[in-house]
Amino acid sequence: MTADLPTGVEATSDQILERVMSSLDDNKAEEIVSIDLAGRSSVADHMVICSGRSSRQVAAIADNLIERLKEDFNIYCKVEGKEQGDWVLVDCVDVVVHIFRPEVREFYQLEKMWMPTSGTAE
Repeated sequence: MTADLPTGVEATSDQILERVMSSLDDNKAEEIVSIDLAGRSSVADHMVICSGRSSRQVAAIADNLIERLKEDFNIYCKVEGKEQGDWVLVDCVDVVVHIFRPEVREFYQLEKMWMPTSGTAE
């Protein structure tokens, strides 16, 4: 799936989020959670948290996401933690993606910190 954006037009945060979610799903990421940060953070509009079953899968999910965003939207993401594969942070401009091994995700519990007080995610 390639975005059909006219030359010089940047993708919206919602378009980036949609591509992130489809990439994570395609790569068998588990327990994908999207959190709307609009009005709550100046860092990004959306945060996505997911898990991979192993360090190798976590790194592969990150690699594929980075490549798809580069191809579809010409976005060059910043990446941290890929070498270890326990927790990879992918900064895609308006969307921040955290890819964890399950044990590490449970330890840090980012969802609890960022979920709206109503307890619902998108």
